[in-house]
Amino acid sequence: MLLILVLLIYRIVTAGACLQCDRTIRNMHENFILSAHSVRYQIDLKNIRDHAYVKYRETSQDRKGVIDPTTLYRVKTEYQSEFDRFLKTKLTGSITFATIQIMEKGKNILEKHLDTFIPDGLCPNKCGLLHRRVMDCVSCKYKMYICPSVSDQLDCGVTPVQAEEGGQAVLDCFLPWHRLHLEKLEYFYSWVPGEPGTKKLTEKDFKTLVVTPDSSVVLNQLHLDEQGTYRCSLQNQNGAIFYQVTFLLTVTPLPLQTRRPFVTLPSLDYSPFQTTENLLVAVIAMVTTLSLAASVGLTVVLG
Repeated sequence: MLLILVLLIYRIVTAGACLQCDRTIRNMHENFILSAHSVRYQIDLKNIRDHAYVKYRETSQDRKGVIDPTTLYRVKTEYQSEFDRFLKTKLTGSITFATIQIMEKGKNILEKHLDTFIPDGLCPNKCGLLHRRVMDCVSCKYKMYICPSVSDQLDCGVTPVQAEEGGQAVLDCFLPWHRLHLEKLEYFYSWVPGEPGTKKLTEKDFKTLVVTPDSSVVLNQLHLDEQGTYRCSLQNQNGAIFYQVTFLLTVTPLPLQTRRPFVTLPSLDYSPFQTTENLLVAVIAMVTTLSLAASVGLTVVLG
């Protein structure tokens, strides 16, 4: 019986580790062991758990021996769900064999998540340098893990940007893995005016534009003299560069617009004195006409 038990325990040697580092999982296992109805079974279950933990730590080195908090959380919640289902299921056989099976299921969960995390999620930076926080599966303590770029370069390339005069240009050098940095970093924007790509630039040519925790810079109402070579670098407080990208901004001038001729209206020679003079002439003419009509009427009557 003991020999079979040991052999079954050794089937767990390929587990990915780190599951035993979570306090919730350790307490869950401890409560399960103490729930056994006899001391002998408690000892057997404790031996199974302890041996599995040792193998978890040993074999973790085959998968870098580290895990990030997000992946550990996913492993923990999925394993907790399986363990709760195991506790609610009525056992039909030996509790020791059932314990080995549930711990082997934990191994499968670990392998699934670690086989996804290690090749794709541990060091997602294809260029630049990443310092991130991970858990050491041997010591169960968090530490800094250094991810150099695949090309071993901090420069992440050149991006051409085109905009019209009077328009807007958005320069954004953010990449998702920037959020994983352990240190507090800022984006340093600098630039060299002039037509981009026409001459070889040195570090002394670049002038600081802005230093900001935001990854993007918006240039509004562009002028022709604002075209040039813009550079964004991700730096810490000591000036160490972790990532750098260059933008070649070209500003296209607007076409010359035909001016509309102004329509000149004839001026109105208006004078208040002239208006009064015209009115007076009209009154005199009317009075004269009435006087003549009256004289003619009297002559006819007196005839």
